[in-house]
This record gives sequence, structure tokens and C-alpha cells, in this order.
Amino acid sequence: MTDKILYSAVAMQLAARSVENTPDKAAARAQMLAMIGELESKIRSATIFIQQYAGNPVKLAVLPEYLLTSYPGRISIPDFADKAALEVDGPEYEALGAMAQRLNMFIAGNAYEVDRNFPGLYFQACFIIAPSGDVVLRYRRLNSMFAPTPHDVWSKYLDIYGLDGVFPVARTEIGSLAAIASEEILYPEIARAHALRGAEIFVHSSSEIGSPLDTPKDIGKRARAQENMAYVVSANTAGIENSTLPLASADGNSMVVDYKGRVLAESNSGETFTAFADIDLQGLRAARRKPAMTNFLARQRLDLFAATYGAIRIHSADGLIKDGETRIPDRDYFMRAQEEVIERMIKEDLI
Repeated sequence: MTDKILYSAVAMQLAARSVENTPDKAAARAQMLAMIGELESKIRSATIFIQQYAGNPVKLAVLPEYLLTSYPGRISIPDFADKAALEVDGPEYEALGAMAQRLNMFIAGNAYEVDRNFPGLYFQACFIIAPSGDVVLRYRRLNSMFAPTPHDVWSKYLDIYGLDGVFPVARTEIGSLAAIASEEILYPEIARAHALRGAEIFVHSSSEIGSPLDTPKDIGKRARAQENMAYVVSANTAGIENSTLPLASADGNSMVVDYKGRVLAESNSGETFTAFADIDLQGLRAARRKPAMTNFLARQRLDLFAATYGAIRIHSADGLIKDGETRIPDRDYFMRAQEEVIERMIKEDLI
């Protein structure tokens, strides 16, 4: 793999479209496919402008969190899985793959997804589709407040996919790519686990409150980039359509951050492509390979922390496994689980 790789990446700030009020599964699926049809012209127009403006070809576009469906709200987990979660070989991925082929670029995004190994559940999945149309990375969100995660069915999930399937890194012609979902940008361990597997660029799909003030996620994006010597390409929604929320409740602050934690570009509000910047892999790799106080990856002493991490239990694995079988939780399960964790942490004098 040559180090002389210079191209542009863009965080496409687009409005998510809720399926909450669609009358049935067929209407939801039709709406999702129609939205994929709309995406191509927006990405194509953006990439043409960026190349004319900046001079480098656009090889990576990142889409916001749950762009096709918005969040599930109070729809039950099995009902939402059936109505709106994508199948790994379903028509939505087929349409996205065909779009990536026509655009001849990598497309990263986020969607709810079902897994035949866990019927009745869905996972929030980040995906990266190559110019070939193939899904080259599938990462399921590991820390979520209101949805099932692989950690909730950990023993079974690990048996099926292994640790490389939990923290996947796609080694591609535009660098080694990994995904971070939404608020997971606030959890240093997730980004670090990917970086330790070679990730150079984090694609971050999010739907968050934008603000002219520094938000926790904005701080997290810069911190994860700096401490892991990696780029972060973070796409936020430009609001959520067909929802009871005010449109711009999750809008703005898409950005590209370089491996020194510097914001190279940041969007204001509304649908826009203005968060784009060059990705300089040669510079990143040179920094990672140079002995220096600023080489934070090479200075890690991970064995210092292994005993502490291994000994303290916060949120236990397999919360949705009982007697070897997967349980389907109600919507209030996740809040009850966190309340129990907090009670135990108080008893153990951890907080």
C-alpha cells in the first residue's frame, strides 16, 4: 500500500426521514428506497463542486445516523425490526451498493439492521460500502441507551463473529477505515480498540443537537482524533423529517478533524456538504512512525490498565441472554438495567 494518498472526504449533512408515522411495513420500505434514490444526486453534485473547488477527488462520503428511518421511538423492538430494520442482503443495501458503484466512491452510513442469528432484535449498524458495491465493513453499535447491542448477547455474538467482527477495520486503497456510532464518540475505549487494530480514519454517523457552543460530542470528536492520531469524518443529520420533534432539533456541526485534533471543516445548519477536507494519509503515517512525545499510539502502556478494566464490572454482558436463549426486551428494560447498575455502583462505593 503506497503512502502517497491524498483525497477529499465529505460529511454529508442531510435530513433523516422518520418512518414512525408510515402506515405499514410496505410504506416504510418504499419511503426508504425512495430516499436512497434521492441521495445519489446530492452526493454527486457535492463531489463535483468539491473537486472543482479543492482539486482532489472525493473518495469517501459519510452519511448521518439512521438517515433512512430516524430513531424507533416507542415502537416495540420486534415491530421496528420488522418494519424498518435492514437485512444484510436486502434491497436497501443493494440500492446503496449500486449507488456507490455509479459514484465510484466509498459510502459510509448507519442504519438499524436485523440479524437472522438474533430473531426479534435489531442492532444499530454502521456500514462502509466500497466502489465495487460490496459492504466492506459492518460495525454494530456496542453502547446504546435504548437499543439492543452485541454486548447484550455477548457470549453468543462472540461465538458467531469473533472479536474482529466486533471491532472491524477495513483495509482499503484509501486507508484503514473503522466506524464509530453516534454518542460512542464519547467513549474513548471504542475508538482506541479500533485504532489498536490499525484504524486510520473513523467514520462517525451521528444525529445530535448542534450548537455554536462546544457540545460533548464536538469535544469527543477532537479528542478521539488527537489521542488516536486518526482522522474523524463526522456527519450529523440536518434535522428529522416526519417527526413530532421540531425539524432542526438534531442539526449542524458535521465536521472533519485531522489526526492532530484540528477541525479542518465544519458545517452550519441545514442540508449541506460544507464539511469536507483533504485526507493526508502520508502525513498521518509519518506521524505514527516517528519517535516523538506526540506519538501517542506508540507511547501506550496498555498492560498498566488491564487489571483494573478486568476487575471492575459496570454494565454486565449477556443481559438479554437467559438459560442460553435470547430475550426480547420491552422498551423500558434499558432504563431499568441502568438503574440497577447505578444502585450496585453505589453499594460498591464506585460512585
